[in-house]
Amino acid sequence: MPKGIRRVRIFSALEVANICGVVNQTAINWIRNGHLKAFTTPGGQYRIYAKDLAAFLEKRGMSASGEVLQIMTENANWNTFLIAAHPSINDNLKAQIAGFLSGYSVIQAFDWFEIGRKVTEEKPGFVLLDAELSGVDISKFIQTLKSDPVFGRPYIILLTNSGAHFEVDLKLSNPPDMSKLEEAMRAFQKQTDTAVTA
Repeated sequence: MPKGIRRVRIFSALEVANICGVVNQTAINWIRNGHLKAFTTPGGQYRIYAKDLAAFLEKRGMSASGEVLQIMTENANWNTFLIAAHPSINDNLKAQIAGFLSGYSVIQAFDWFEIGRKVTEEKPGFVLLDAELSGVDISKFIQTLKSDPVFGRPYIILLTNSGAHFEVDLKLSNPPDMSKLEEAMRAFQKQTDTAVTA
């Protein structure tokens, strides 16, 4: 997949105010008081990344407009592949996946705290989850990743030997047949490349 497919959206304080239905000064006050993360341009203007606006809206229980939801969805990093699996298989999976996904950043997580942090911060376009990791309701976690636009609605691959039904994009047995994963990723790349050039 070509680099640069991820579009980073940045909002002005005025745009944030309009989205939230407040005056510009209120948005500036949120920034100055540390409630809304922002950076300053060389000209002294505040700018807010879409991911920071999304976090602010979510924390406050505020709804986002269709445009903002679309931007948040587009904000998934389709060049990043997160492997969330037991330490005993994680490094092996990373080596195999990195072997056929050149140009991707392959990152790892070993427990649910780390998975949650990396999914939120990195917004990987692809998440491989090991159903054997205990500690959360994996079905609910998958549903949240798929339904909440804040996470960019990633492509989810689940490693499981269970016959249970999960709403994922690809289900693989554990240990996985890597040729099936490679085939699915190539098909996804082809579909994305076609959509970009159309």
